[in-house]
Amino acid sequence: MEIYIYIITALLGLAVGSFLNVVIYRVPRGKFLQTRRSVCPRCNRELKWYQNIPLLSFIILKGRCAFCHEKISWRYPLVEFVNTVFYVYFYWQLGLSVNLFVFAFLSSALLVIFFIDLDYQIIPDVVTLPGMIIGLVVSLLPGGIGIIPAVTGFLVGGGALYLIALLGDWLFKKESMGGGDIKMAAMLGAFLGWQKVLLVFISSAFIGLIVSSVIMLFSVKLRRQRVVPFGPFLALAAMLAILYGDWIINYYLSNFLQIH
Repeated sequence: MEIYIYIITALLGLAVGSFLNVVIYRVPRGKFLQTRRSVCPRCNRELKWYQNIPLLSFIILKGRCAFCHEKISWRYPLVEFVNTVFYVYFYWQLGLSVNLFVFAFLSSALLVIFFIDLDYQIIPDVVTLPGMIIGLVVSLLPGGIGIIPAVTGFLVGGGALYLIALLGDWLFKKESMGGGDIKMAAMLGAFLGWQKVLLVFISSAFIGLIVSSVIMLFSVKLRRQRVVPFGPFLALAAMLAILYGDWIINYYLSNFLQIH
């Protein structure tokens, strides 16, 4: 029976991944509530249902639109594949549990944030504001982190990043961090608690420093803009905290905070 649960989990991951692609495309364009079926972004032709099957349609169509034959972005199958991997991994690790659904939701939200902020330098409220509420609510469920750790994480996440933003504004005499990053940090704190959200801050700064340095070194365009969105780094660090946060924190406490 378990193999069937894995298959159902994978199919759910693919279906949700397909929906995430719709969100990533429509939200920055103000079309999220649009009821029109998915269209080719090049020729604007509506896709048939069989042209919009996650992963499979991309393979059958050889990565091109069935109408205008323009290349389909690799982002679409990538989002579907990564989301499916997350779902299957969480089921493998957690079984049918509250945390399975919590981390599945959070990982999908992080995928949306990652790609929207990467392209548009915005983190949409339509993801973070409901995410804050959901994070606080699920903390009350059996197996959740508890309301006190969730509220503490919410305050530490949003508050710490807000203070960093104020310091950055004062140092650079301009806006150094958007409100979307602050809301995202508050959402992550509600889901993960204060310890893991601090881990997210530290690791995101480390990841951001390395990636930004490499990108600035090889991209003339970004050197001129001097703007690298922080949301993708927060998303990567959050996934690190979800997957390995307990191990990292326990390792740190065991090896660096021993009292001799």
